[in-house]
Amino acid sequence: MRTLTCIVCPIGCTLAVGEEPELPVSGNRCPRGAVYALEEIRSPRRVVTATCGIDGGAREGGLRRVPVKSSVPCPREKIPELLADIYKTRAALPVKSGDILIADWRGTGINIFAIREIG
Repeated sequence: MRTLTCIVCPIGCTLAVGEEPELPVSGNRCPRGAVYALEEIRSPRRVVTATCGIDGGAREGGLRRVPVKSSVPCPREKIPELLADIYKTRAALPVKSGDILIADWRGTGINIFAIREIG
């Protein structure tokens, strides 16, 4: 049996997940908790936040990097590859919040977009 804390809402239910193949979930106060627990056990995913470089050096108060975020959660085992690609990316100025800097990363449907305006 595995124990998880649900992060879907502020309640933070303590979930107990039973053994394969059924994976029964208990402790959830709503159906979303059960869905979260099953996804976390079978295929954990995370939204990725990082920074990428700016072409042309420091701008706007010495900023040399632009903060970015993934459009959808990334499979946990692929996060190191995604981060490596983000860190190699150079953004051309000006950058607006919401600009996609990496589109459909490696065919996964994950877009990496700027979360701050620079330039």
